[in-house]
Amino acid sequence: MAAPTAARPRPARLAIAGASSLRGKELKQLLEESSLPVEDVRLFDEEFAAGTLTEAAGEPVVIQTVDEGSFQGARIVFFTGSPAFARRHAAAARHAGAAVIDLSDGLVAAAGARVWIPALDRLLPPPPAAPGASEGGGLYVSPSAAAIAGCTLAAALTPLRVRRLALIFFQPVSEGGQKGVDELESQTVKLLSFQPIAHEVFDAQVAFNLLSCYGESSSEHLADARAGIAACVRIYLEGRATIPAVQLIHAPVFYASAFSAFVEFDGAVQPADLERALEAAGVRLTPAGDTPPSNLSAAGSTDITLARVERDPNLSGGFWLWGAVDNLRLPAANAISIAERLLAS
Repeated sequence: MAAPTAARPRPARLAIAGASSLRGKELKQLLEESSLPVEDVRLFDEEFAAGTLTEAAGEPVVIQTVDEGSFQGARIVFFTGSPAFARRHAAAARHAGAAVIDLSDGLVAAAGARVWIPALDRLLPPPPAAPGASEGGGLYVSPSAAAIAGCTLAAALTPLRVRRLALIFFQPVSEGGQKGVDELESQTVKLLSFQPIAHEVFDAQVAFNLLSCYGESSSEHLADARAGIAACVRIYLEGRATIPAVQLIHAPVFYASAFSAFVEFDGAVQPADLERALEAAGVRLTPAGDTPPSNLSAAGSTDITLARVERDPNLSGGFWLWGAVDNLRLPAANAISIAERLLAS
């Protein structure tokens, strides 16, 4: 007699709120490639995107604005637009009975929110209950790629008695959405042809330039982004692993984020010890002699990729790590992992 097979979850209706954003488009694509049991996917966004014709699962779909009944019947609503958009409409999704998975960074501090990286569940003790969480939860945060990378390194290295961990992320302009991508492209072209540049988004020259902050009139703020990454990492790791220091620098690239990490240990640790711990956590290490990872090599991947570990030349217990992640694809893949666990429960 054949062994019984586990029942497949019933197909569910999903919704993407913020569907025209870069995060929303990436999530929609990954959903179509995933094995999630999906009945249909509804697409919503702010008024400026309403009426946009796109497609989902090979069928034409029109992006709609959010109204009172938008989320009725949805099992899960993903928020992928602006933080303010998520804060305005998350309660309506919850009221309609849907679980909320936030990729906007707008709901990290909301009552009952759980920051969740399913791939790390086996490495860390369970998190303390979120303040205000109701039985069964219902509000989940899929962190930014930088926060996922930081939490993953901290979780992986915890058994090696970390004294301190510091992370420097190089942020691409796509974190500012399509408008950020367009401004870097425009500035690059105009600077190469010796024309005046526009800086409506960043209020600074972002092309061919590294920056610790944008201009005063910028709609994007590196300090806020850094604070958001640090807060998300702190909330996730509090009481579970060493909390790293976080710095954020603008890099003149379109997509994917490179990062540098410094880690120091209390005891004697060998590079091979670090590499084994990192690989056990699912981090991909480039083979010795291969080209180190970059934002270009990370694009399109859901991996956290690192070069081989290097000792610090001055501190015997210190090591440097160099890595890269896809800033759009990794959070989307993590959100789908959350959805898989919710639909299987």
